[in-house]
Amino acid sequence: MSIDWAKAEEKPDKKQAVEGRFLLDLRAKVNDLEKQLSETKTDLSGTQSDLKATKGKLETSTNDLNSTKTELNETKSILEQVNNKLEDKIQTVNDLNSEVEGLKSNLENVNSKASELEEKLESKEQEFEATISSLSSELDASKAQINGLQSSTSESQEKIDNLTSEVQELNSKLTSTQEENTKLNEQLMELNNTLLQKDTSIQELSNNLSAKEKLIEAQTAHLDDVETELGKLKPPEMGTGGFASDERITCPMCGSVGREIKQIEDKTKVLSYVGHIPMYAKKNVCKKCGYEF
Repeated sequence: MSIDWAKAEEKPDKKQAVEGRFLLDLRAKVNDLEKQLSETKTDLSGTQSDLKATKGKLETSTNDLNSTKTELNETKSILEQVNNKLEDKIQTVNDLNSEVEGLKSNLENVNSKASELEEKLESKEQEFEATISSLSSELDASKAQINGLQSSTSESQEKIDNLTSEVQELNSKLTSTQEENTKLNEQLMELNNTLLQKDTSIQELSNNLSAKEKLIEAQTAHLDDVETELGKLKPPEMGTGGFASDERITCPMCGSVGREIKQIEDKTKVLSYVGHIPMYAKKNVCKKCGYEF
């Protein structure tokens, strides 16, 4: 005789005659439920532990993310400062380039003036040589005339005096010509010194420009390194293996889902070893039909 559940609900205090097999089945079901409850509690305890560990990891990740954000902000500030400095350096380089161009233009003008002065100097030297040669010839002629006229009359003496005066004038012209030639040589030396100073200034500016270009290259390399380190500091993105899933495991034999599906260790598949302890793979078992998958 089976249990009359309707009668038991209607009169719960009244006894019923029940066959032993029904009691055994009931006890087996109760034991099964208690076992399922125990496994569920164990799973729940493990899930809670995993949840606490996950929360700890999440807090750690959050702290790391905040730290990374702080470092990122600091790095952005550094990048802005470096960019400002870089713009200043570029402006300085542009100014130096403009200054170099101006110096080159001045150097070309100085070279042009030096060439003109050299041409004038050569022309003056030729003129001086011609004048000196002419004055020497005149002087020799005058001396010859003086020697020939020494025994002449007072008129000859006047001519001698005139010729002497002309000789003195010629000597004075020769002296002034030599002084002018000396002044031109001094001007030429000053121009050569100016050219040398300009060459030195251009060399120094070129060296400064090279040093600043190397500094810009070093700062650019440093920026690349900072960006690489920022990429490494980014927290990993959560993949599809998140904390929760809307998918439900279904038994392919009977279609049972949810609590009817139990997960156990697959003793035939060893994934790894922790020391000497094997870590097995997991498999699903349908509580309703017993199918394993």
